[in-house]
Amino acid sequence: MSQEASRSDPVDPVDRIQAEWARSYPHLDVAPIGVLGRIQRVATVSSQRLDRNLERHGVSRAEFDLLGALARADEPIRASEVVSTTLLSAAYVTKLSDALVRRGLIRRRKSARDGRVVLLEITESGQSVVDEELPQRLADDEDVLADLSAAERETLVALLRKVSRSLSDQRM
Repeated sequence: MSQEASRSDPVDPVDRIQAEWARSYPHLDVAPIGVLGRIQRVATVSSQRLDRNLERHGVSRAEFDLLGALARADEPIRASEVVSTTLLSAAYVTKLSDALVRRGLIRRRKSARDGRVVLLEITESGQSVVDEELPQRLADDEDVLADLSAAERETLVALLRKVSRSLSDQRM
């Protein structure tokens, strides 16, 4: 059993997986699995919940990310700005934009300042999807974090920010 799982803390699936790796590869330090395995598990479960909620709108998680970027923007934005605020590639943003335009969830328009520039903006229908799903997503996320105190959440955020910053030079 991992040292991270004290006798007072119940084990989770990651403890079992880490113990199996340690047993199979005793010459390797499998401690990172305790951290990154849990991050991955939380992300996977949260993403699966979001996917299920988005099914009723016929919207994928990536499409919701694009809609969210447009909903957060104060004005129509370039596709490159969507790329910079999401983890989506430029080519994928173009593909998703095409699909969302066809479904009436976003629209393209020319920039008033430079007619060569194409801007993306969310439509009323797209905004309705975000307005309905964001509160549900936040409620689901709150359920995941419910056992943490405010201080524990702040500590977790600080630690994850530190890990996240270490990735900033490594593009996906």
